[in-house]
Amino acid sequence: MTRTPDQDSFRYPLVWRLLDGLNTAADVLWPRKMARFTGWLLLAPALLLVGILVISLVQIAESSLHVLDRSTFMPGEDYTLANYATIADSATYARVLWRSLLGAALTVVFTLLLALPYSYVMVRTTSALTRKALLIVLFLPFFIGQVVRAYGILIVMGRSGAVNDILGLVGIEPLRLLFNFPAVVFGLVQYMLPFAVLMLAPALTAIPREIEAAANSLGANWIRTFRHIVIPMAKPGLVGAGLVVGTLSLTDFAMPAMLGGGSQDFIANAIYDQFFRTADQGLGSALALILVALGSVIVGVIIAFFGAGTLGMGGKK
Repeated sequence: MTRTPDQDSFRYPLVWRLLDGLNTAADVLWPRKMARFTGWLLLAPALLLVGILVISLVQIAESSLHVLDRSTFMPGEDYTLANYATIADSATYARVLWRSLLGAALTVVFTLLLALPYSYVMVRTTSALTRKALLIVLFLPFFIGQVVRAYGILIVMGRSGAVNDILGLVGIEPLRLLFNFPAVVFGLVQYMLPFAVLMLAPALTAIPREIEAAANSLGANWIRTFRHIVIPMAKPGLVGAGLVVGTLSLTDFAMPAMLGGGSQDFIANAIYDQFFRTADQGLGSALALILVALGSVIVGVIIAFFGAGTLGMGGKK
């Protein structure tokens, strides 16, 4: 059999040689008889991270059972539930817990109200230019960062910011738009919106266009179609987005700290104060465990009643 000129001039690429070398090394280090354990090997990094988290939670739980000795500023040796009693008896921590829950709930509601139409237009538009523009606007905030975005809100909504300048054009005096609870919720909604859109887009994409067309052909207007078809079929995306937005909002630190002005703290801010300002690690650990328990209960109740949504990855509710 004669070789063609192309075959004679062919050279085995260096990248292929490197891949062959890696494949040979993998066969030596992980022989085929170990193939049934390959899945666990791939899971090992994630299991390591989860194990570190579990160990950290155990240490936090142990620390929460020790009261700070004010004379030495060291944790006491005796085990006690005094830190939890202090939290239960404190009206300040009750307000912080309530503010955190209310802020997270309002953030979920307003974020989903904004994210659903945005996701729907992005998914259903026939214009490639419009879809790309919406995607660019959606992903731009991820390159800015939460702290920088909070500073941007401080500038825009300040007394001499753009919002008050616009209000001044219609004769409205400058308003105090910052350092209050609505400002914190506004910042959280602005921060959480891209996450909600990314969670909703796959659920809306999975809804066949033909179903909406059939509803229109039967006389349903777009409002009834959206209410009775799109929203029920987008339930997995709504539940998944609500879980992500709710948990992130409940544990957020930067927005309450920067837009609340120190008067609208969430639980994370109270934990920070105890660890780094008063050096009371026991009380801070107790607050951290309460936050973990509270978030876990809320997520468990939601999953029990509504399912895991898109977070369930198609599994049975």
